[in-house]
Amino acid sequence: MACRISELIIPCRDVQRLAAFWCEVLDFIVLDDDDGGAVEIGPREGFGGLQPTLVFVPSTEPKTGKLRMHFDVNATDRDQDAELERLLKLGARPAEIGQSGEEQWHVLADPEGNEFCLLRARLS
Repeated sequence: MACRISELIIPCRDVQRLAAFWCEVLDFIVLDDDDGGAVEIGPREGFGGLQPTLVFVPSTEPKTGKLRMHFDVNATDRDQDAELERLLKLGARPAEIGQSGEEQWHVLADPEGNEFCLLRARLS
């Protein structure tokens, strides 16, 4: 028997805003909201499925420097260019972390500056 990642905890300043952003990016729903505290989002089938849930917890500490761990996302129903346009409209912005410009992925930041990458492959 092995372990499986069930939840990822993300400290942030604006829990509601970041939860809403990632719900739109991932087509997740709010699973739990404890009124001003943590917000858990996840797939429509809920906690315990193949995808981990994301728990946004309040923090007053600012983000400093490049994240040591980040998300990689892939479009599911459109090509990379169309997905990039959608993510930018949702509030993502390009992030510079030392890329060469030859990468096949886009480095972006969420509304609080957390880096994530949009990969080229489309997943079904």
